[in-house]
Amino acid sequence: MTESVVSVAVVGAGHRGTMYARVAAETGRARVVAVAEPDDGRRERFAAEFGLPAERIHRDWTELLDRPRVADAVIVATQDQLHEAPAVALLGQGYDMLLEKPMAPTEEAARRIVRAAVAGGGIFGVCHVLRYTPYTAMVRELIRDGALGDVVNVQHLEPVGWWHHAHSYVRGHWRSETGSGPMLLTKSCHDVDWIMHMVGDDVARVSSFGGLHHFRPDRQPDGAADRCLDCAVEGSCPYSAKRLYLGCLGDPRRERWPLGPVTSDATEAGVLHALRTGPYGRCAYLCDNDVVDHQVVNFEFAGGATASLTMVAFSPSDGYRRTRIFGSHGSLEGDGRTLTVTDFRDGSQRVIPVPSGDGGTAAGGHGGGDAGLIDAFLTAVATRDQSALGSGAAASLDSHRVVWAAERARRTGTVVSVSPTALAPGG
Repeated sequence: MTESVVSVAVVGAGHRGTMYARVAAETGRARVVAVAEPDDGRRERFAAEFGLPAERIHRDWTELLDRPRVADAVIVATQDQLHEAPAVALLGQGYDMLLEKPMAPTEEAARRIVRAAVAGGGIFGVCHVLRYTPYTAMVRELIRDGALGDVVNVQHLEPVGWWHHAHSYVRGHWRSETGSGPMLLTKSCHDVDWIMHMVGDDVARVSSFGGLHHFRPDRQPDGAADRCLDCAVEGSCPYSAKRLYLGCLGDPRRERWPLGPVTSDATEAGVLHALRTGPYGRCAYLCDNDVVDHQVVNFEFAGGATASLTMVAFSPSDGYRRTRIFGSHGSLEGDGRTLTVTDFRDGSQRVIPVPSGDGGTAAGGHGGGDAGLIDAFLTAVATRDQSALGSGAAASLDSHRVVWAAERARRTGTVVSVSPTALAPGG
């Protein structure tokens, strides 16, 4: 039987929404049929790329509510604090939905989304792209096949990258907790989800430490200016906006990201104008940022296993996480490109190459995770089988709740217990 083509509407035509739409269309299994985006330039570029008629181009997602459903599924990729309203309303309209992570800035908002998804009864997924990489599939298969025995401990490193952190979490949209959320939520909720996916158990307790160590006014180098274009020490600064964004020119992939949020004019003059007038040209030590630049989280699982997550800005920026998994019969070390597995029973060691696509960053498709996610979502929608996604509303809410518990632990200096998720109407 031939699988039907899935029609998709997109709410939020920024980098992630456009990328998901592009990947979906390129599969040949989906057709992008509508967009809702308030920014004129983004909306027009999206509509032109996907050949949308005027009646399917909207400034506001509420316009989708004024007519019968225009698509089988909707991708909601607005800014984090704007997820709840369109998600709840469009789930109520009967749309299947792929929701960009994090689900929402607060547990209460996330629960309202989950209740709407459960009540709607359709296909629902959150963009935990790390679940869908070839690397993850290979690690899960090794665990499932008993290569490691019982998983006892996981050590996981999220190396954010020095320039990525400065771009997104110092100068960019995710720099402020009040404007978006804590960095553990906005950047690493899918790392928490991934660790839980590997262990296969509920988290019982968490502790956490971290803070804003470096990107503060008191760390600004002597002789630095308010903007990189005026700075006498810009040439020796790791966080030079001039070096970063002018260096994107001529590379179509990097012109989409990270340059795309900075300016739509991918010329030297366009970049220099944006750095002179916009937020991305500010000194990284003089921004209105308050999210952490380093954090550790410790997990204790219900079955007794433990894990740790380290998220740090000050690292190479290839996007690949590093993980060690220690089991009763063997151990594993992985970096997104290779897996090294040691078998305690015979002392053997094998190195397994991993197909990693174009790289581990957002520009490189998250090591195949973006494509894997879209493929799984389209399969789930076309076959009406939620299990094709391998994760649903309850699992996503579970991992988000662990993030919020870790943030409470960090702020209070305590160990925080995590109760099971309840999905009852009032839960």
